[in-house]
Parts: sequence; structure tokens; C-alpha cells
Amino acid sequence: MFLKIKTIPSTMWSSSHPLNFAPPLKTVLFLVIGLAVFGFGSSLLIHSGIGNSPWVVLAEGLSIQLGGTIGIWTFGCSIIVLLGWIPLKEKPGLGTVLNILIIASVLDLSLFLFDFSSNNDFINYFTASIGVIIVGIGSGIYLPANLGPGPRDGLMTGLQRVTGKPIAWVRSAMEMTVVILGWVLGGNAGIGTIFFAVGIGPAVAFGLYLASYFPKKD
Repeated sequence: MFLKIKTIPSTMWSSSHPLNFAPPLKTVLFLVIGLAVFGFGSSLLIHSGIGNSPWVVLAEGLSIQLGGTIGIWTFGCSIIVLLGWIPLKEKPGLGTVLNILIIASVLDLSLFLFDFSSNNDFINYFTASIGVIIVGIGSGIYLPANLGPGPRDGLMTGLQRVTGKPIAWVRSAMEMTVVILGWVLGGNAGIGTIFFAVGIGPAVAFGLYLASYFPKKD
């Protein structure tokens, strides 16, 4: 059933308005936790060594071609994607700003502090698979905060609204498009990338499905 979800659920930590720049502490806390979880999950794809998540493939490709870290280009891609919001009439909020800052920072921090790489293919596949699931759970935590979606999620929800297609389908189509561009630029695409491109839509839908079981906002 979770594959058919088309809306972001309202939860006990949801803001009453996406343009709320003075939200309750609880809302900000869940937002930050969700973004950090998302960033860490995405970093696991890099650690696995079998292919990055699509947007990281793009960021890595740009870093190879133009210099700079993956985190810096993750930040840069976020700014560029925001331009795609204009025709979709999406509006940024506090969550949008924190998304850009926290995910890019957690990516670089995780790569600096941890090393989960292994010569065992099974471990690497497991690491990549867990990374996809963690990204989906992180999305299920921070999207319901309703403080404005991140650049990629705003593009996802905007396209969903325009096309009327399920979130799982829209997100998967986005990821597969991005990975092709990143691979052309030299980013590390592989089995892990396929895991992410195919699995992220269902993973995000599953994260939102879990969030829907939390108490609703009063």
C-alpha cells in the first residue's frame, strides 16, 4: 500500500505552515534529525564503493570536472535545482535552507570521520542497501515537518502535483535521469547507484508511510 502514497502526512511535529520561520523547537529538531539521517544514508553509498546515489554521482562528476569536494557540489546542485522550482511554483522555507546546509555538511563529515569500505562484495551491497533505506527513513522524518521541502524533494512534489503520478514513480524517474548526467561527467555509478535509483522512490514512500502512523498534529 505504501507505494501508492501521494501526499506528505501530517504528524505531531508538522509545522502549521511551510513558510513558518519561527516554528516550535520540536519541529526544528525532527527536521534536523531527518536531514542528518538522509545525509548519512547517502554517504553510505559512497562508503560502499559500488556506486554513489544519483545526486552524489552528479556532484562527484562536477567535482572531477571543476574541482571542489562532493559536499560543495552537493550544495551547488541544490542551488541549481531550486531554479527548477520556478515553473512548478514551489516556495522555499526554513527546511529548504537547512536541507541545503545539513545534507552537504553531513556528507563531507561522514567521509572524513568514517570508513565503511570493504573488500567483501556482500558487505558493500549490504551497506549500499541500508543506505537507501536510511535515506528513505530520513525523508519520512523531515518532509512531514512541513517547513519547506529540500530542493530535490520540492522538485519531486512539484512534479507529482503536475503529473498526478505516485511519489515513488516520480522520484525514481528523477534519480535515473540525474545518474546518467553524473556518469557522463565521470561520477562513480555502479550497482549501488542502481539500488538507489530503483529503490529510493519506494524507500521515501515507505518512510512517509511509517510517519503516517505517528500521532497527528492537534
